[in-house]
Amino acid sequence: MRLYGLTGGIATGKSTVSAMFRAEGLPVIDADLLAREVVEPGQPALADIAARFPGVIGADGRLDRKKLGARIFGDATERAALNALTHPRIQALALERTQALAAAGEAVALYDAPLLIENKLQERMDGVILVWCAPSVQLARLMARDGLNEPEARARLASQMPIDEKRAFATWIIDNGGPLEATRAQVKQVISHLR
Repeated sequence: MRLYGLTGGIATGKSTVSAMFRAEGLPVIDADLLAREVVEPGQPALADIAARFPGVIGADGRLDRKKLGARIFGDATERAALNALTHPRIQALALERTQALAAAGEAVALYDAPLLIENKLQERMDGVILVWCAPSVQLARLMARDGLNEPEARARLASQMPIDEKRAFATWIIDNGGPLEATRAQVKQVISHLR
C-alpha cells in the first residue's frame, strides 16, 4: 500500500481538504483523531500528561485542551515535553491503522497530520500533499475561527513551521485560498495522480 502525507498549517483548511479526499473514497488516517484517542481517560498518555502538566485534567477526568494549549503554545520546551509523551503513542496507533488498511486490500491511503514535516514523517511517505493558503488568509481564518486576537493567533502560527517553508517538502500543493469548487477540482487532480 502507498501512504501519502496530507499536511498544511493551522487554519489552511486541511480538514476541509481531508473531507474531500474521504468523499472521493480515499481512506484517511487522521493524526488529530489519533491524538485524541491516546489521551482518553484510562490511557497511559493522559496519566503522563497529568503528572507533567498539573491542573490540565478537568473535573470529568478528561484533558482540558484549552488549559493545556495555553501552557504549550507560547513555550517550545513545554510543547516538546507534550510531544514526547504523545507522539510515540500516536505513531504506534497510526502504524496499526495503516497495517489494517493494507490488510483490507487498500492500494492508497492518506496520513493527515498537521506536524508531518516538523516531525520528519514525510521521510516515510510516498509523497506529500500540502494544503496551502496565503499566510495573511491563514492568520485571518485562525483569528475568526478560534476567537483569538492577533498576538494570540501569531503565537499559534509560530508553533508550526511557516506554511511557505512547507512548500519545499510538497509533492503536490492544493491552494485552498479561493472558492471550495477550485479546491475540490485540485483534490480530484491529485487523486488522479495517486491512483
